[in-house]
Amino acid sequence: MELNYRRAIAMGIPAIRQCFDGSNLLWQIAESPVWTFLDKLGVELGSFRYSRRGWYFYDQAQTHIRLGPVWALVSPRGICLYIADAEIASEIFERRADFIRPFEAYKILEVYGPCISTADQDNWARHRKVVATPFNESAMSSVWDESIKQSEQMVEAWTSPGHGYIKSAAQDTRTVSLNVLAATGFRKSYPFQSANDPQKANIDNTASYRDNLQIVLDNIIMLLVVPRKILTLPFAPNSWHKVAEASAGFQNYMAQMLDEETKAMNENKAGSGSMVTSFVRAMDLNQKTNAQAKAISSSSKGLTVEEIFGNMFAVNFAGHDTTANTLSFVMILLSAYPEVQGWVSEELQQLTPEEMLGQYTNTFSKLHRCQALMHETLRIFSPVGIIMKRTNHQSQHLATGNKSILIPPNTNVWINMSGIHANPKYWEDPMKWNPSRWVHTPPNSEKASTLQDERLIISPRCTYFPWSEGPQNCPGSKFSQVEFVAVMAHLLRDHRIHAIPNPGETTEQLRSRILAVTQDVDLQLLIRMRDADRVHLACRRV
Repeated sequence: MELNYRRAIAMGIPAIRQCFDGSNLLWQIAESPVWTFLDKLGVELGSFRYSRRGWYFYDQAQTHIRLGPVWALVSPRGICLYIADAEIASEIFERRADFIRPFEAYKILEVYGPCISTADQDNWARHRKVVATPFNESAMSSVWDESIKQSEQMVEAWTSPGHGYIKSAAQDTRTVSLNVLAATGFRKSYPFQSANDPQKANIDNTASYRDNLQIVLDNIIMLLVVPRKILTLPFAPNSWHKVAEASAGFQNYMAQMLDEETKAMNENKAGSGSMVTSFVRAMDLNQKTNAQAKAISSSSKGLTVEEIFGNMFAVNFAGHDTTANTLSFVMILLSAYPEVQGWVSEELQQLTPEEMLGQYTNTFSKLHRCQALMHETLRIFSPVGIIMKRTNHQSQHLATGNKSILIPPNTNVWINMSGIHANPKYWEDPMKWNPSRWVHTPPNSEKASTLQDERLIISPRCTYFPWSEGPQNCPGSKFSQVEFVAVMAHLLRDHRIHAIPNPGETTEQLRSRILAVTQDVDLQLLIRMRDADRVHLACRRV
């Protein structure tokens, strides 16, 4: 470690020693119970806190304010530079050949096959072209319509007689997000089923596709760490067997969809028009006659079958959990700030007649306050707080203020998104959840004209990038925005979310308790609340 420390100091930047690397397998197993115990002690742990998975969420910009925009975390395994400066981050994003994605670090995500997340520099563009195709503007009307449909059913369940409170808003928003993705991306439609009514009959006989996917997503860490063949061993727990069966079942459904689309294409038919249709049209020519063929060399121009499976899973994971987490956070936050609900509803009442809620083209672009809800929530609670890069096989100069540092080859350079999003250099009162900061209101205007003249503020480059930045940004960013805004538009037009206070709890005590729940997070693959259901919510019509 001392050798690595001297190398870091030689770059002319501050460095912090860490006695072991946070990616150590034994530590990853022990990390959660250890930190649960340490949190109860409430002691100051110095540099040991950087061994916590997702430490940057808790730290926000504190270490960067203390040490500067660039500092190094040093362990026996190597050096990792953390960046929390918009200009430096912009340069890193622009120099894609110098600062590359550490694709080898993502290999663990290949549960079903190689995908856009795990593709190296030579193959990333090939994956990106295929994956981005279904996320075009023409598909957004379907996303809007399905999101409205699902949110209508969710609100109906929340306000039905006999339900004093919402049993699990977090689970219900996950269901909405999963159903929207299944319907718009894979042409499998499901009615909403609330956690308030778990015994509700499911009339769709193909529900096992969604149910298997739900089990896979809920147990993703286990599937990433434990080989599937171990999960099926006779002495393994029944819960492991259930995960293995769901994993195999989901793969069977992907294979079935692939076969159906391949057959339609071979017969010169249009296909379902789903995401799988786009993937099949991008298959390698040598595989189009047999969708079950084994994957061939990744140097081919099309996608292999394994790559199609890998990307289908990647889209399901990234397109579902990220939006579901954001919806979960915003439900809790809205209950703490009822005035924000009124602010958003004012826009909906003025600009969105009830009949317009079913028209994406006439509605989405006008709902600046609904979009501001998402932007502000993602600013503080980004599902992924770090953008990982590393230098290529050559040393790289990087300008930092009035000097330049020389970074050794194959050195991790991580852009601290949480640190930039919470940096007072870029954001006034950065830790306050304030959606109105995203909306420009013309001064000295009448109220009606003000709403019509409001504009969504575009943040300066690399001060806000929850979907990453540059050519390698998330291809599904518009999908998630349309889904989020549609759900919020239907919910907040005529309803409000309320937090149920504990006996004797004041309004300020209730708000403090709600905000404490939003700060109690863990990081599996994404940052999420540890137990959002500690706050009981209710939905009421206004």
